[in-house]
Amino acid sequence: MPVRELPTRPYTDQKSGTAGLRKKVAVFQQPHYLENFLQAIFDVETSLRGGTLVIGGDGRYHNREAIYTAVAMAAGNGIARVIVGQGGILSTPAASTMIRLHQAAGGLLLTASHNPAGPDGDFGIKFNVAGGGQASETLTGRIFEASKAISRYRIFEGGSLDLDRRGSQQLGDTRIDIVDCVDDYAKLQQSLFDFDRIRDWFKRGGRICFDAMHAVTGPYATRILIEQLGAPAGSVINASPLEDFGGGHPDPNLIYARHLLDLALSAEAPDLIAASDGDGDRNMILGRGLFISPGDSLAMLAAHLDKLPGYKGGLKGLARSMPTCRAVDVVAQARGLECHETPTGWKFFANLLDAGRVTLCGEESFGTSSSHTREKDGLWAVLAWLNVLAVTGKSVQQIATEHWARHGRHYYVRHDYDELPTATANGIVDGLRKALPTLAGSRQGDWTVSQADEFAYTDPVDGSRTTGQGLRIVFGDAARIILRLSGTGTEGATIRLYLERYERAADRLGWTTTEALAPLAAIADRLIRINEQSGRKGPSVIT
Repeated sequence: MPVRELPTRPYTDQKSGTAGLRKKVAVFQQPHYLENFLQAIFDVETSLRGGTLVIGGDGRYHNREAIYTAVAMAAGNGIARVIVGQGGILSTPAASTMIRLHQAAGGLLLTASHNPAGPDGDFGIKFNVAGGGQASETLTGRIFEASKAISRYRIFEGGSLDLDRRGSQQLGDTRIDIVDCVDDYAKLQQSLFDFDRIRDWFKRGGRICFDAMHAVTGPYATRILIEQLGAPAGSVINASPLEDFGGGHPDPNLIYARHLLDLALSAEAPDLIAASDGDGDRNMILGRGLFISPGDSLAMLAAHLDKLPGYKGGLKGLARSMPTCRAVDVVAQARGLECHETPTGWKFFANLLDAGRVTLCGEESFGTSSSHTREKDGLWAVLAWLNVLAVTGKSVQQIATEHWARHGRHYYVRHDYDELPTATANGIVDGLRKALPTLAGSRQGDWTVSQADEFAYTDPVDGSRTTGQGLRIVFGDAARIILRLSGTGTEGATIRLYLERYERAADRLGWTTTEALAPLAAIADRLIRINEQSGRKGPSVIT
């Protein structure tokens, strides 16, 4: 069966966003579109030749077809061994785990994360490097330049591949290993958490509801929570991965997972309610009567993580993305730990993790993880919360209340304006950017602006400089307003507005988020005028 070199013409839109290339399915189905992008990766990342490559995806529509193409092209480009999750399934954190465990030269992750799926939905692909982390901006930039100049791609033609049969298969000189998608990941979690303690918690009546949202984490949650930890049958819902995610939006937040909030507020609420997203790297945490914001979850785990087996040696440091609320900063200060503020994108955490500078990191977009992998890990966060509940014997509500009493409370919300015309979105951001120099020192409501700038980041590990990462209006430790363009959409542009307010007084810790942030929202509306300039009545999503 020959390796053929086929002619092609470049596309000009294959620039990766925050985490890979994401487009509508129809875009990826264009002739040679996927092949061009894959060949650009193989041409640029020459270390893949003769090495091992991990491939898997979140099971969304077009996943299998794309994997067949990726495996055939790997065989055509001199990859010695390809490891593929059975059925083409691999969660993003499991793929990162597999890359690290098998010392692979890299991985291809076929996912559009939390974006909708199906024939009219989204598809995506990203390249993770040796070590399991996302490709750097420098590397994705080189891949983009190669994609614009490509004239041919190499592919192994003929042969057959059975994605559903475990074991080794062969395409030319390339060995294809189809493996259980859960095993390696589950073994790693067992090394980090006290499974016996969690089993005992379930035996004593502890209850969980985990919503896999008909996405990739269904098999992982079923194996670990029910089969290994003994959670009651029915503890995992929507557990079967579907090509269209059951027609739902696989984004675990208070809009798309409203039914979980309703459950938390009901008389039948279990002790812990949780969900993960399309590719398994995000998490949502609720207790009885209470939603734990991603920033609070990060901070509360930071305060308790050293009670768990995999972290008994203590934490080396903490990190959050710039838009994430500053709750974890307060914990870091109390514990004498360094705390890093990075741009959005897990690749920035990976540098710190590889250098041994941090143990725990997180983003406001429901992503949390630790040094055990190089991707955010939704089910890991759920297991960490379970272990904290089992060790402390406290409820989610008790942990939150005690945390706020000790460290203060950061009220926080994110407003998403999705699918805006690009020119409109850019105009709104540019308008605030031009106004920033006039805001420093000004009085806005009850607060004075201490800082008004555009966030830039100098990586403390490699010295690289990243600019244009969001506009900030800071009122000292008391509050922040942040505006930035998202890099994860596939149509138009998405603007994200973040509001944050910090309170320490005991009589201010029990406010609703809406009432706490109302004065800040009024300031943001006056300064930025998103609704007025966009013609919208309000945000598409509030989380």
